[in-house]
Amino acid sequence: MADDAAERFTVLFRRHHARVRAYVLRRADEARADDVVAEAFTAAWRHIDRLPEDPLPWLYRAAHNCLNNDRRSRRRRDRLAGRLALHHEDAPDHAAGVVEEVRLREALWRLPDADREALMLVGWEDLDHPSAAFVAGCSAAAFKVRVHRARKRLAALLTDDTSPAEEAAR
Repeated sequence: MADDAAERFTVLFRRHHARVRAYVLRRADEARADDVVAEAFTAAWRHIDRLPEDPLPWLYRAAHNCLNNDRRSRRRRDRLAGRLALHHEDAPDHAAGVVEEVRLREALWRLPDADREALMLVGWEDLDHPSAAFVAGCSAAAFKVRVHRARKRLAALLTDDTSPAEEAAR
């Protein structure tokens, strides 16, 4: 039974593929044509036992339906892209901020561990000086001096135009 269906499909495909493809090419660009033809013949395979004696009109109809489905999908995709573009039209460009953040992180990692930890406790963990001093294991006064010096070192690194890659090459 399966061999018979496979043989019928092979005959059907060989006999009608060129005409179905030509039908689709007159209605769609070449990039989409092969996909549409493949879908039409996939449908023919699924219905191989129910195809009419002259299957060409049925294949044209299947290809027609595949083209319509493809057009609807493209329209939905285009509408979605349009809505997304409208939604993001007023969104600010974050590229400069990302570059600055990368630059800041690189400079931060070039600091000594104690300086980096002090700045991170205050800046990222949002701790006040006495709490951060407790975490760092020093007095609040010593921590305040550590943060002050770390900020100065970080500022110096940020004003230095040499990148970490250039610095490593020296």
